[in-house]
Amino acid sequence: MPDKDESVQHFLELIRQSRRGKFKVYIGMSAGVGKTYRMLQEAQTLMRNGVDVKIGYIETHGRAETEVQLQGLPVLPRRKLFYRGKELDELDVQAVINLHPEVVVIDELAHTNIEGSKNEKRWQDVMDILDAGINVISAVNIQHIESLNEEIRNITGIEVAERVPDVVLKEADEVVNIDLTADELVTRLKEGKIYAQDKIGIALQNFFQPEKILQLRELALKEVASQVERKIETELPRNSNFRSERFLACISSNHEVARKVIRKTARLASYYQSRWVLLYVQTPKEDGDKIGLAEQRHLINNFKLAMELGAEVIREKQSNIAKGIMEVATRYKVTTICIGKPHLNLYNIIMSTAVFNQLLTKLATSDIDVVILS
Repeated sequence: MPDKDESVQHFLELIRQSRRGKFKVYIGMSAGVGKTYRMLQEAQTLMRNGVDVKIGYIETHGRAETEVQLQGLPVLPRRKLFYRGKELDELDVQAVINLHPEVVVIDELAHTNIEGSKNEKRWQDVMDILDAGINVISAVNIQHIESLNEEIRNITGIEVAERVPDVVLKEADEVVNIDLTADELVTRLKEGKIYAQDKIGIALQNFFQPEKILQLRELALKEVASQVERKIETELPRNSNFRSERFLACISSNHEVARKVIRKTARLASYYQSRWVLLYVQTPKEDGDKIGLAEQRHLINNFKLAMELGAEVIREKQSNIAKGIMEVATRYKVTTICIGKPHLNLYNIIMSTAVFNQLLTKLATSDIDVVILS
C-alpha cells in the first residue's frame, strides 16, 4: 500500500506542475543594469506575437528609456492602501488572478508589501499567481538573495533588509543574467540614467565603486551559472551511479555563528543542487526554560531562516552532541557535515567528548565529509 500511495502522490505532483505557471527571473548585479527595460522589451515582443500579456507591477524610477518601452502595454491598476496617513499602491494579486492573462510582468521580487496585504512579500504574491496557472516574468538584484546576505554585507558594507529565499529562484524555469561591465554601469550612472543628479555623487562614493561592482557582477554570474547547472541536473538523465549530495548543517545556540553556518551551507547545497538539513542538538542543559528568552527567539529565527533557504529543520534531544550528529547523519544519508570554526562552542564540545572518535570512524566508513566553515 505505501508504494501505491507514493505513486498517487507522484501523479498529483505531476498534475500540479503541469497546471502551474512558468516562472522567468531576470537577475542583475545592481540597480540600473536594465532588468526592467528587458522585461518590458520581452512583453512588447510577446504582445506583437499575439500573447495575452499584462503589466502587473513595474517601477520605471523615472528612467526615460524604460518608460518608452512601457508605451502601448496593458498596465493593470494597482491596489490602493492607506498606511500611516498616506495613500500607497501595491500589486493587485486578485485582479491578476481574476483576469488570468497568459503572462504577467511583476517587477521588484524582493519588495516588502504594505501592512494589511495578504502576503508579507511580493515573491509570495508571485507564488500565488504561479499556482493559479499564470506565467510570470520578474526581476531581482543579486544583493537580495538570502544566502548571499553575509557576502553582500562584506562587499558593500550594507545590510540588505529586503531578501528573497533561495528556494524562490529554484522555482524559476528560466534565470537570465543582465550583465554590464563596471565601466558601462558607472557611465550610465554619470549620464543620469539610474539616479537623479543629486544622488549620483553619493552613489559613486558608495555602492558604485568599480571594485564593488566587479564583486557583485561575479556573484550574479555565479548564481545564474548555478541555476543553469540545476536545470541540467534535473532535466538530463542521471548516471545510475550518481551519488546524491546531502548536507547537514550543525548549529548551537550561538545565533551569530549559526546564521553564518546556515547561509554557507545553503550556498553549498545550492551549488550542488542538493537537499540539506539543519540540526540543532538540544542537550539537557538547554531543555525547556534553561536558556534565556533571547536565545530561544534567536534559535527560532534561525530555524525560520533555514526553512526559507530550503532546509529541513531537526531539533534532536540528546545529551551527547557528537552522538546526536552521528545518528542524524546516518538517518538522513548525509554526505557532508558542516560545522563552525574550531574555536566555537559546538566544536569544542564535540572534541571534548569520548564519542568523537566513534563519530570520525562512522564518517570514514560512511564516506561522509566534514567541512569546517569560517
